[in-house]
Amino acid sequence: MFKHQLTIVCCFIGALFMAAQEQDYKLVENIAYYDTAAQASDAYLKERCKLDVYYPKDTTHAATIVWFHGGGLEFGEKHIPEGLKNKGHIVVSVNYRLHPKVQQPVYIEDAAAAVAWTFQNIDTYNGHRDRIFLSGHSAGGYLASMVGLDTTYLAKHGAKANDLAGLVPFSGHTITHFTVRKERGIKGTQPVIDAYAPLYHVRKDAPPMLLITGNRELELLGRYEENAYFYRMMKIVEHPDIALMELDGYGHNMVYPAIPLLLDFIDRQTQLPTKD
Repeated sequence: MFKHQLTIVCCFIGALFMAAQEQDYKLVENIAYYDTAAQASDAYLKERCKLDVYYPKDTTHAATIVWFHGGGLEFGEKHIPEGLKNKGHIVVSVNYRLHPKVQQPVYIEDAAAAVAWTFQNIDTYNGHRDRIFLSGHSAGGYLASMVGLDTTYLAKHGAKANDLAGLVPFSGHTITHFTVRKERGIKGTQPVIDAYAPLYHVRKDAPPMLLITGNRELELLGRYEENAYFYRMMKIVEHPDIALMELDGYGHNMVYPAIPLLLDFIDRQTQLPTKD
């Protein structure tokens, strides 16, 4: 009898816990993040420069993950990764213009415009501007790093990169992106570090960072080693909050196992009080 009663009680508590975790979410799609004048002057901008907002309806001051899709800066579409759904956070999923219709630095400028829009509007979707995190896979991780490290892109919109709560690139370049090199006639095996490389913008006062890659033997050419060098240089300049994680058993397609690490990072960072 006791075991039977205990089972009922445990099931009841479990049901209450699950109910507490469930929230009502809303998805608002295809929001333009450039103003009407910019859209009127560029048909491709009007087509591509849109974002979706997925947010919990019954909360306040939720953390926001701005997610940039991968695809080598040449293809890909905005989407909400399954692992980020129903986690209590807002997800802003961004489309941006692609090579060969545009070339650098347009990709980064679009990403920055989307982040600036998020700063300006996220309170409408129950978020808080002090809890905005940038993330994305591959090319998306590169864009997240560039917007968060090179302060000039957000500054053009009156926003500050150092107001970001954190950067979590998934298997992102830290050298100049291979598509940017291709635009210059440089082969993909020739590394370059210039103003279009996150490594060029190493600085002590950058937002907190978590770098995640697949296993070094399974990743794209040198992707783990790039991130390891970036991590070391950030430590040398005494950045106070950076970590590097290598996912054994996974290659470049490592989004699924990396998402719990992103969520844990956000939980840690949001323990800090908001500024207001």
